[in-house]
Amino acid sequence: MTHSPDPIIRIGISSCLLGEKVRYDGGHKLDTYLTKTLGRFFEWVSVCPEAETGFGTPREAMHLERIGGKLGLWTVRSRMDLTARMKAYAAARVETLYGENLSGYILKSNSPSCGLTGVRVHEAGTGPARTGRGLFADALLARFPCLPVEEDDRLCDLRIRENWIQRVFAYYRLNRLWESRWTLRKLEAFQAEHKLMLLSHSPQGVRKLGHLVAQAKYIPRQMLKREYESHFMRILSIRATPGRHANVLQHAAGYLKELLDAESRRELHHHIEDYRRGNVPRVVPLALIRHYLGRFDVPYLAGQAYLHPYPRELALENHA
Repeated sequence: MTHSPDPIIRIGISSCLLGEKVRYDGGHKLDTYLTKTLGRFFEWVSVCPEAETGFGTPREAMHLERIGGKLGLWTVRSRMDLTARMKAYAAARVETLYGENLSGYILKSNSPSCGLTGVRVHEAGTGPARTGRGLFADALLARFPCLPVEEDDRLCDLRIRENWIQRVFAYYRLNRLWESRWTLRKLEAFQAEHKLMLLSHSPQGVRKLGHLVAQAKYIPRQMLKREYESHFMRILSIRATPGRHANVLQHAAGYLKELLDAESRRELHHHIEDYRRGNVPRVVPLALIRHYLGRFDVPYLAGQAYLHPYPRELALENHA
């Protein structure tokens, strides 16, 4: 198994988050966590739907508006309907992104083109409701239903951030599998390497995915690929809980049971239960398990993606 892959991982991103002055007021929304921290591991593919559509910078402010039951993109002051132009651009742009081999995407929140959730929708007779999604974001998700997509504001939540980054690296590894001359045996190995990670999200989902792999030889190859990717990424999108993490850590500890003395087993169990109760971050029992794997040869456990889901330098387990 390859941990924290070295080759370039490409991430689509709203241009303003990189500091590009493309917003309606001629400004930007530079996010230094993205550029300075995540930028060490990712290569950005910059996209600004409004600037690339040709609306100009600076430009008149625009918003989502529902008229006659139809959601559209309108300028605020001059009341120009830009819906058709944006939808045509979005449909063409997401097709070009298919060739970029993206492993994830970060959108600008609250944007009528890029906002992922809770974008203001205006409607006559009522106040604006945060029920919308940007028109480009909508096209992006329709074209790439399995792609890990988030928006900048939500990534401030450390659990959402960890989940998104974990999904990015998992999606990258899965696509490296598809790009190889993959066989059912390789798919089974990939499934085995990700079992503990998947269990931390949904034990029920793991059973269903395991059944799919077990029936793989009876499923047409392209259908198998499509179904496996959809199920795999759907499981990882389910929020992992401390309880499920603790259960997985106990499962991992079981592989060390015969190799540890009684005191070491008690210590590991104590740290796992401390994590379950919220007294210590997950990195504490994880570090101990990794320490033991440095002493003992346990190939199955050492190969688990759960223990190496992304670069340790990101320190995401320190807060969970």
